[in-house]
Amino acid sequence: MQDGAPAPVGAGTGRTLSIGPDGVRRCAWAVEDDPVYRAYHDHEWGRPSRDVRHLFEMLVLEGAQAGLAWSTILHRRDGYRRAFAGFDVATVAGFGEDDVARLLADPGIVRNRRKVASAVAAARLVRGLERSGESLPALLWGFVGGAPLDRRPASLGDIPARTPESIAMSRELRRRGFRFVGPTICYAFMQATGMVNDHVAGCAAGEEIRAAG
Repeated sequence: MQDGAPAPVGAGTGRTLSIGPDGVRRCAWAVEDDPVYRAYHDHEWGRPSRDVRHLFEMLVLEGAQAGLAWSTILHRRDGYRRAFAGFDVATVAGFGEDDVARLLADPGIVRNRRKVASAVAAARLVRGLERSGESLPALLWGFVGGAPLDRRPASLGDIPARTPESIAMSRELRRRGFRFVGPTICYAFMQATGMVNDHVAGCAAGEEIRAAG
């Protein structure tokens, strides 16, 4: 399992699916006694998103996660939303030095100067795309041909850390000036935003996504 994705509970024990106290079958990594983590698995991870605000949010959060546990970021998500103006791209693109100083003093986020600067720079790059007639959703979804990839992994061990698509996305985003977008982070981003459905076979959330097409 890749660094940029939720860490599987029971990884290495052979567990692939687990049944929660509510009787729902879930990927084994989602069974810890954490309602925030479980809700993320059930209602967001793997569900296709083409919303600019959400895609920008996940780019920032996946980049912030580098070197940390995903739960660390997930439990700071409300703090990030407050600090980054609800991930409104135009607002964040206008952040100046005073805003950066405010962010670096905010205990609700990961106070890493390079990651904060990268998030502000990313907003400006997204605005630049828009001014040139491009869009962030079109750019990112282009790496999967515009439609979600349904991997249908049989087990957690079948989920890769990176793929040709994530490598291509990383290369292009870096070329355009984005940072904290290595191939592993890009693959985690693709999973999070539904460009890839990596729920293991039999997981209720994954089957719901597949049924919705």
